[in-house]
Amino acid sequence: MDAPGVTPGPVEPDRRSPVAAASAPGGARLARSAGLIGLATASSRVLGLARDLALAHVFGAGHAMDAFMVAFRIPNLLRDLFAEGAMSSAFVPTFTRTLTLEGKAAAWRLGNLVITALLLVTGTLVLLGLVFTWPLVTFAAEDYRAVPGKLELAVSLARVMLPFLTLIAVAVGLMGMLNSLRRFFVPAFSPAMFNIGTLATMAVLIPAFRAWGIQPIYAVAVGTLVGGLGQVVVQWPILRREGFRFRPMIDTRDAGLREVLRLMGPGTMALAAVQINLLINTMLATSQGEGAVSCLNYAFRVMYLPIGLFGLSIATAAVPNLSRDAARDDRDGMRRTMSSALRMMLMLNVPATLGLAALATPIVALLFQHGSFTADATVGTAAALVCYAPGLVGYSAVKLAVPAFYALRDSRTPVVVGAVSVAFNVALNVVLVRWMGFRGLALGTAAAALLNAVVLLVLIRRRLGGLDGRRVGLAFAKVTLAALVMAVAAWAAAHAVVGALPGSALPLKLLRVGAGIGSGLAALGAAARLLRIAEFEEAVRAVLARLLPAKAA
Repeated sequence: MDAPGVTPGPVEPDRRSPVAAASAPGGARLARSAGLIGLATASSRVLGLARDLALAHVFGAGHAMDAFMVAFRIPNLLRDLFAEGAMSSAFVPTFTRTLTLEGKAAAWRLGNLVITALLLVTGTLVLLGLVFTWPLVTFAAEDYRAVPGKLELAVSLARVMLPFLTLIAVAVGLMGMLNSLRRFFVPAFSPAMFNIGTLATMAVLIPAFRAWGIQPIYAVAVGTLVGGLGQVVVQWPILRREGFRFRPMIDTRDAGLREVLRLMGPGTMALAAVQINLLINTMLATSQGEGAVSCLNYAFRVMYLPIGLFGLSIATAAVPNLSRDAARDDRDGMRRTMSSALRMMLMLNVPATLGLAALATPIVALLFQHGSFTADATVGTAAALVCYAPGLVGYSAVKLAVPAFYALRDSRTPVVVGAVSVAFNVALNVVLVRWMGFRGLALGTAAAALLNAVVLLVLIRRRLGGLDGRRVGLAFAKVTLAALVMAVAAWAAAHAVVGALPGSALPLKLLRVGAGIGSGLAALGAAARLLRIAEFEEAVRAVLARLLPAKAA
């Protein structure tokens, strides 16, 4: 299932860069890799939704879940700042360059140096976090003091989950090396192990904790650690078969390590802009009443499914190509890769954005409205989802644009743009939360993500001498029109089923969502054909060919 690994010794760089048509060699490779990653990511996201369904069923959108969301935000933010962000922005381009120009032995040495450094840095952060948990959680959720026991619960949960940072740092390091070796499936699937570990731990520990008089939410915290360990375990054998052996190693004079560390500091800020915005949302949402934090989180998780399928998968497949082109100083190759990936992203993300907005309420009701999750929670979560949805394209584009700058060894530009987007988000959210409540926080975050993406794309366009702007713009206009037709058809079909078959039974909820999606996809396909959107048809055909190889054959 994984793409073939490279052979030992110096690696001959791939001189075929992706072009617009997915049927061309480079575009086909990008689409196949994106499809492979999309398949693995789909599994992970579906399991992630299953995890959230279990959380919603057991805990709803109330006291314990709000405390857990705030507690998890701290190690999760640190993960994005010091692990995931660093790997995406600094390690992958540097490791790929070393692999391409110097061979596997040098690359393995760099991998050992970087993982050792990450263990030291994140281990120190975990220890500091354990000491300063109380002020950190209080800073993020001062308003929880008004509810007896809520702040204390959040602090206790955060202390349990802080070691997750070190586990995920190692997992992301392994993921970066495997992606550089063009092994995409297992790294993309590894987050599924997080969800599997969490679900399995919940199933075992929740009944036990209830019997022992321990709050059941602690089972989720323990499951977070089990899931983080699972992400390491599932990737280690694949990398070992490639020849990697971990040996703790420190050499501050190593050029590759110094390059990673040089990019790591600013890179953490550039790629963590969305997470910082989410932290700001959490802080502001704690004043919006019980359930506000949970509703925002559930809505973001639903929106994150298409980001993983159509945004992260495409960006992950494109980054090694961008890094190889940059190592050869091939700006034309980088421009073609960026343009191809950007168009593919738009073709899939724009319909996903409008589809989520049109079907927000029936989707949330189908996924979450059972057990302790009430109809009021559905209304709040759906409203947040509608407001988050416009940022989907922005989130996905940032995942592509930031690594392109780092491949060019430019760490300053993404940092400045990320800082501006964070400042914009803070200012906008302070205004919108007074006007729209917690829904305004979702809308402000979406607007900040779009601003971040637009500015980065404009600047990378200047660096690369263009991104086929006219073709990208025409494709965007066409797919937006087709997606609007799709959204109207989906909304009308779902509401027609509600009018004909009212009720809240699960089969009725499933029928509404199914009718909406089916009608929407039919309308989208017809509109795309009528408008002659070649990029849309090529992107869908190429990704489906990889997802359904037997049928494609």
